[in-house]
Amino acid sequence: MNKGIYIATMEHNSGKSLISLGLMQTLLGKTAKVGYFRPIIDDYLHEKKDNHIETILSHFDVKLEYKSAYGVTRSDIIKKRNEGNEGEVLDIIIQKYKKVEDQFDFVLVEGTDFSVRGTVNEFDTNVSVAKNLGLPTIIISSGKDKTLNELVENLSFAYTTFINRDVKVLAVVANKIQEENVADVTKHLKKVLPADVESYVVPLIETLYNPTIKEIVEELNGKVLFGEDHLNNQTGNFGVGAMQLRNYITHLRENSLVITPGDRADIILGALQANISANYPKISGIILTGGLIPEDSILKLIDGLSQIVPIVSVQGGTFNVTNHIGSIKSKIYVDSKQKIGTSLTTSEKYMNLDNLAEKVISFEPSGMTPKMFQYSLYKRAQKARKHIVLPEGLDDRILTATSRLQALDVVDITLLGDVDKIKEKVVQLGLSIDFEKINVINPTASEKYHEYAETFYELRKHKNVNMDMARDMMSDVSYFGTMMIYKGDADGMVSGAAHTTQHTIRPALQFIKTKPGVSVVSSIFFMCLEDRVSVFGDCAINPNPSAVELAEIAISSAESSKAFGIEPKIAMLSYSSGTSGKGEDVDRVREATEIIRSKRPDLKVEGPIQYDAAVDPSVGKSKMPNSEVAGQASVLIFPDLNTGNNTYKAVQRETGALAIGPMLQGLNKPVNDLSRGCTVDDVFNTVILTAIQAQGI
Repeated sequence: MNKGIYIATMEHNSGKSLISLGLMQTLLGKTAKVGYFRPIIDDYLHEKKDNHIETILSHFDVKLEYKSAYGVTRSDIIKKRNEGNEGEVLDIIIQKYKKVEDQFDFVLVEGTDFSVRGTVNEFDTNVSVAKNLGLPTIIISSGKDKTLNELVENLSFAYTTFINRDVKVLAVVANKIQEENVADVTKHLKKVLPADVESYVVPLIETLYNPTIKEIVEELNGKVLFGEDHLNNQTGNFGVGAMQLRNYITHLRENSLVITPGDRADIILGALQANISANYPKISGIILTGGLIPEDSILKLIDGLSQIVPIVSVQGGTFNVTNHIGSIKSKIYVDSKQKIGTSLTTSEKYMNLDNLAEKVISFEPSGMTPKMFQYSLYKRAQKARKHIVLPEGLDDRILTATSRLQALDVVDITLLGDVDKIKEKVVQLGLSIDFEKINVINPTASEKYHEYAETFYELRKHKNVNMDMARDMMSDVSYFGTMMIYKGDADGMVSGAAHTTQHTIRPALQFIKTKPGVSVVSSIFFMCLEDRVSVFGDCAINPNPSAVELAEIAISSAESSKAFGIEPKIAMLSYSSGTSGKGEDVDRVREATEIIRSKRPDLKVEGPIQYDAAVDPSVGKSKMPNSEVAGQASVLIFPDLNTGNNTYKAVQRETGALAIGPMLQGLNKPVNDLSRGCTVDDVFNTVILTAIQAQGI
C-alpha cells in the first residue's frame, strides 16, 4: 500500500486548499490515521503559523505537533544555500517526512505556495520533492486570467514534466473555471491526457475566494465598532454606498459587503435595516471609510438593534479602500467554518474523491532515488546497532568519517592504531571525536593480541603457519581487525583507504571464508545517479570470471539489490544484444544468462545486452521489444573487471554520481574494501553499508 500523495500547484493562489480538504476527509473515511505534511513553508513573523497546517491539523484533529508537520522554511533554504549546503535541504525534508510517515497510515503532502515572486525553480522543486519522497502526484492549476489554450498547455506541460522525472501523476485539476467554460476545459483536458489520468474541472466559487470580514480587518488595520462575534462572515460581492439610500438598497445582493464613508448614517442604518428585512438579502458587514465614525446618537441607535453585522472603521478614501479589498487574496483559516464547509461540498461535487482515494492508496511506487536510498541506509543501520572496526585509524578520511558517524550515533566504532598519534591527528584536523565513546586499539598492545595469535595459529597451522608467524600476522591491522570479526568482538570491517584490495581481503578469505553454497566473493557498487539507484557488479574483485562465476555474481548481486529495497532486473552486459553477436566473450555472457534462468527462474534477467539497451527505455524497446528488463535494468553485471571498473569510474566522474561501495558479497561476515582514492563520503557510506550487512541481510 502506498503511504502518501503529493498535491502540487503551478502558481500562487491556485485554490489547492479546496482539494486538500476534500481529499483529507475522503482518506479519513478509508484509513484510520491520516497525517499531513508540507515540505516547504513561508517564514512567519511574531510566531504566526502556516494557516494550511493549522487548518488541517485543527479541523481534522490530526495528532501531530505543528513543527513536525513541515520540513523547512524559506529562510532555512537561503541559510543552507549561503553555507554551500543546499543539498542538505532535501535530506531534512525526507527525514522529517519519514517521521510523519512512521506515525500514520497515510500522509497527505501539500506542496509550496509560489508566494515568493520570481521563484523560477519552485515548480522544479516540487517535482524533485515528490520524486524523492516516492509519492504519486495531483497537479492543480487555476484558470483565472488564462485562456483555454494557456490553461490546457500549462497542465499538459506539468504532467509531462512529472512523468519525465518518473513521478506518477494520478490526477490533474483545473480550478477556478467560469461555469460556462467547464465543458470546454473538460473536453480539452481529456484530449491531451492519457486515459488512466483523472481530470477534474472545478468551477470558480466566488464565496471561497472573497475575503472574510476578519481578513479585511487584518489587511486594512481596521477598528471593529460592532459585531466582533461575526468577523468570520463571508463576504459576497461588494459595492460603494454613495448614492441615495432608496437607490442603493436595490443593488444589495446576498452577503454583500457595504463600503461607505463613516458619516453616511443613512446608508449605514438602511443597510442594517435591509439585513433584518424579509424583503432584502442579508449583508455580511459594513466598512466605514475615511477614518470617520458615526455620531454618538447613531452609535447608540445601532447598539440597540437586535441583529448587528460587523461594522468596521478604516483609514483611507473610499476609492482606495474598495480597490484594496478587491485585491485581498483570501485564505482558509482554522475558524473559517463556512469556507471549509463550502470547500468540502465543492470538492465532493466536482471530483470523484472516492475513486481518486482508491487510486492513491493502491498505488505501488517503483524505483528509488539516491536521496531515498541514502536515507533508507541510515534508518536500517539504526534498527540494530552494530560494531565496525576501521584498521586505518591514522588516515585523515577515516577520522573525518568517524567524527560524522559518531555525531549521527548510528554505529559503534573501533579504530586501530597508536592511541596518542590518533588523538594528535584528530586535534590537527580540528575534528570532534569523543574518545570515551569510541574504541582505539593498538594491536600489539591489546590484551587480546596473544589470544588472537593463538586462534590464527590453530586456524592456519595446516598451512605451515607457526606461532611466530601468527604473532607477526596479528600485528598487522588488517589481520587484527578481521580476527576481531571472527571472534565476535566486532561485527564488520572497512579498510582499503591506505591498503591494497588484496591486503584487505586476504585475511577474510583465509579464516572468515565464504557462505555455504558460495564459491566466489564478488562486489557491487550502488550507483546513485540523478534520478535512480543502479547496482553495478563486479567492478572490484574478479578479473575474468567464467560463465558459472558470472552467473553466481549476478545472483548474489540480485539478492543484495533486493535486500536494499531495489527490485532486481538483471542486465548481463556485453558488446551486443540478443542473438546478434558472435565470439567467445559474448558466448560466455549468453551461457551465464542461461545458468541464471535455470538456477533462479524467479529472477528477471536479460543477456547478452548492451548498456544503452539495458538502461534507455527507447533503445531497449527498439532492440529487445519483448524483454522484461531492457530499458529498465536495475542490476548491471559487467563481463570482466576491466570493463566494470572503468565503467563505474567513468559514470561516477562524468555524471557526478555517488558510488557507494564496493560492498563485498559472499563472505560469512562483512568485510568491505575502500579504494585508495576514496573520499570521506565513501568511507561514511561504506561503514553504513557494512553495518546493515552485519544485521544478516
